[in-house]
Amino acid sequence: MHSFINKLSRLFAVLGGIVLTILIVMVCLSILGRSLNSMLNGELMQSMMPAVANALLATGVGPINGDFELVEAGMAFAIFAFLPLCHINGAHASVDIFTSKLPLKVNRFLRMVIEIVFAAILIIIAYQLFLGMLSKQNSGQTTLLLQFPVWWAYALSVVGAVVAALVALYTAIMRILEFSTGKEMLPDEMGADH
Repeated sequence: MHSFINKLSRLFAVLGGIVLTILIVMVCLSILGRSLNSMLNGELMQSMMPAVANALLATGVGPINGDFELVEAGMAFAIFAFLPLCHINGAHASVDIFTSKLPLKVNRFLRMVIEIVFAAILIIIAYQLFLGMLSKQNSGQTTLLLQFPVWWAYALSVVGAVVAALVALYTAIMRILEFSTGKEMLPDEMGADH
């Protein structure tokens, strides 16, 4: 089971990375297009080479239409896509000023409680996103510029949130078993200690 959960987490991290890379390239191209458009519409280019400037402007040089809408939708998915891998590896940031001095059994208990709460919260988030998606789907709401249905972005986020919730649930179960048996089953926190 651990192998499957780990592979699923890695798959979603790769998908999140691909989406994030596409968004970064798109934003860079949009900024470049916006800058070129401003330069070509500028006084200098219009006075020195108006034919060239207008010919380039006629090709559609400018910002990517709806780039903010795409970033908004893509970032929501990317965040949920990275959560499972972070969670399965215990890579969340932790502040353990007091707990580092506590006995191992107490730390295992605290980890177990935190994982149970984390799983419950992610399940609630996934459920609420699902309800939000249904609401957006029923309302027929679309984005302003691209006019794509808003529920599409919710659907992508729901998929990521469900996977994150499943991984968190698995992790909570493993932490319960660790606490019960005293055996290490998952990586200890390897997050940034502050």
